[in-house]
Amino acid sequence: MASVDECRQALRDLADRLDRHADASSKIDLDRTLACRITDLETAFHGRITGGRLVDLSDGDDPKAKIALITTSDDLVALVHGQLDVTKAVAARRVSIKASPFDLLKLRKLL
Repeated sequence: MASVDECRQALRDLADRLDRHADASSKIDLDRTLACRITDLETAFHGRITGGRLVDLSDGDDPKAKIALITTSDDLVALVHGQLDVTKAVAARRVSIKASPFDLLKLRKLL
């Protein structure tokens, strides 16, 4: 099981990667709050996806977030580091993404 610090770092790594590719992703018109809930650690993080970037990452849940990613600590770290394919993880119910269908289509461009 990954630690809370490893999950926090994985999300920072994801934010950095999205930031590096933001020029290509800047055409994505998505401005939504995001909650990442880690089930095995009973913890959460939240931030905002805007212009192809993940910004304002903080500890704690945002129950009103428009997009929620729910997974285990190990699966979060594996997703961010490219060791777990998001489509397969969702199909296998290792990862749950709660968002409107419209937002899911836009998220596909980021993943």
